[in-house]
Amino acid sequence: MADLFDTPPDPNAPAPEAPRPLADRIRPKTLGEVIGQEQVLGPDGPLGAMLAAGSLGSLILWGPPGVGKTTIARLLADASDRAFVQISAIFTGVPELRKVFEAAKLRRGQGRGTLLFVDEIHRFNKAQQDSFLPHMEDGTIMLVGATTENPSFELNAAVLSRAQVMVLERLDLADLERLAQRAEKALDRPLPLSGKAREALLEMADGDGRALLNLIEQVAAWKVTGTLDTDALSTRLMRRAAKYDKSGDEHYNLISALHKSVRGSDPDAALYWFARMLEGGEDPRYLARRFVRMAVEDIGLADPQAQTHALHAWEIYERIGSPEGELALAQTVIYLALAPKSNAGYVAYKGARAQAQKTGSEPPPKHILNAPTKLMSEQGYGAGYAYDHDAEDGFSGQNYFPDTMKRPVLYQPVERGFERELKKRVDWFAKLREQRKS
Repeated sequence: MADLFDTPPDPNAPAPEAPRPLADRIRPKTLGEVIGQEQVLGPDGPLGAMLAAGSLGSLILWGPPGVGKTTIARLLADASDRAFVQISAIFTGVPELRKVFEAAKLRRGQGRGTLLFVDEIHRFNKAQQDSFLPHMEDGTIMLVGATTENPSFELNAAVLSRAQVMVLERLDLADLERLAQRAEKALDRPLPLSGKAREALLEMADGDGRALLNLIEQVAAWKVTGTLDTDALSTRLMRRAAKYDKSGDEHYNLISALHKSVRGSDPDAALYWFARMLEGGEDPRYLARRFVRMAVEDIGLADPQAQTHALHAWEIYERIGSPEGELALAQTVIYLALAPKSNAGYVAYKGARAQAQKTGSEPPPKHILNAPTKLMSEQGYGAGYAYDHDAEDGFSGQNYFPDTMKRPVLYQPVERGFERELKKRVDWFAKLREQRKS
């Protein structure tokens, strides 16, 4: 029986015999035909297990573009015998959502469930996301949201507590090759590419299956004889821009990779992630600021020149701009990666802040306080202060912490770089301090 509450056919939709995009022609008919995502869809994967047990629930599909989020949602509706309703968070407001929920309630009254697929679900605000909750709880809809952003940051905790997050991965070259072969079968002819050119085409897709099919459709439309090599392919096709959102997940993922590569003393990896961010359109000034932070946080006093080097590279970039200034930043990446590492100063600072929070009302010992007035002198301010320059070795060994506070050890330099010398000094003063006490 037809569903009276499903969207009626669009009178302007193309006839069945009208031309269809390649991606639509080879769209999988079953979940078993989906290329990639075995970690989710396989028999041991979470979705595979849920389907086998007949216990499919609301989901958030998190992954990059072109990995099959919409296709999987459609096939899940088929597999669970639910009506498939698709909306986009970009174009849908509260009035449209109310209509969707009302239709789902009527459909449920007929004995059929609704799989509501929400594309770009992270673009809904908190109130819009909250509107899904009662309908998820009473079974009116099974929500399947798709997002390219980290759900932990972009979705309400209430929605996440009622839905399982499925992480979809970018397609690797083997997956893209399988997709290319499926496309060639649908086209009923091989692509006119040499082996190297074919590899280049797969790399151009950058893990995006939809992008690959669009590229294949362009190549298939060319009237060529023989095969095209890599140079000919590159002349005819522009390389797809790398996936990069300067305010989104990819930005934070790449800067994390760059920072950790520097911290891990791997200049090659650090240069690679630096280049990836520049190719994605990152502002070099942002990277310059991060390099100063790396010098302070991860190198510290093991190489005091690292901070100076990072600041100078930043200044060079500001003076001469791109692309020459980026070379100064690249050299800083190398310098920072190869510099001796120490976070002893960073740890000491955090320790000092923690101590200050615990003992924030303790006064300094009176012997290190000045006594500019007679009353303060009578109160003992400055009494017993030992002038370090008059002491043996220029060191009095006096206590400078509050009288009631046990002396903590905050700065513990490492045996690397310049801090090896600083450690000798710390140990020397500690030894003198003990001698002066006795």
